[in-house]
Amino acid sequence: MSKLKKHNLEALRKRVKAIIQILEEEYPDAKTALVHKNPFELLIATILSAQCTDERVNMVTPALFKRYPNAKAFAEANIFELESMIKSTGFYHAKAKNIINCCKVLVEKHSGKIPERIEDLVNLPGVGRKTANVVLGGAFGIASGIVVDTHVKRLAERLGLSNNSNPDKIEEDLMEIVPEKDWISFSDMLIWHGRRVCKAKKPKCLECSINNYCPSYKKFT
Repeated sequence: MSKLKKHNLEALRKRVKAIIQILEEEYPDAKTALVHKNPFELLIATILSAQCTDERVNMVTPALFKRYPNAKAFAEANIFELESMIKSTGFYHAKAKNIINCCKVLVEKHSGKIPERIEDLVNLPGVGRKTANVVLGGAFGIASGIVVDTHVKRLAERLGLSNNSNPDKIEEDLMEIVPEKDWISFSDMLIWHGRRVCKAKKPKCLECSINNYCPSYKKFT
C-alpha cells in the first residue's frame, strides 16, 4: 500500500463510500458493455477487447460465435481463418493464438467449461487478472477483485485513490478502500463514468456528479 493510503486510509474509505452512493444513482444498471450469452462468450470477448473498443468487439463476436460456438470449436480452429475474423480488433496474431491455446486448455482440463476460481482462470493462456475479474464478476457475480482497465486506472489516479501506475498495484489499493460487496459494481461504474464524463483528453468536470470528491477537479477547470 502507498504511503498516501496508509496515512489517509479511513478518509479514503469514507470518500469512496460517498462516491459509490452517487455513482449508483447515476449508473444503476452498470455492467460490462461486452455482449455475451454465457461465461465462455464473455471470456473470448474480453480477450478480444485488449487494446480495442467494446463496440468493435461487439461487431465481431456475433459471426465469430456462430462459427465457433464453444471451446472445442475454437480449440480446433484454423488459426488463419480465426485471424481473418478478428483482424479488426487489432493484435490479431497474438489474440488468435491465445484464444486457440486457451480453449485447448479449457477442453483438456476443464471439460470445455469456464472455471469459477481466479487461480484457474489466470493459468489459461492469454488470461490475466483483469480478464479473470471481468469474467468472474460479469458472468458469475463472484467478486474476485477489481477490474482495472484504462478507464479505472485513469479515474483512480484523478480521484486520488491510488498513486500507483501498475494495474495490479492499483487493484490492491482499491481493494483496501472499496467494500468487497461493491468490487464488481465499482469498476463497472468507473468505466461508464470514464467513457461518458471523465474522458482521457477532455474530462467534463463541470458536469461531473462526483467533482466535489475529486482532487483533480481544479486541474481541469
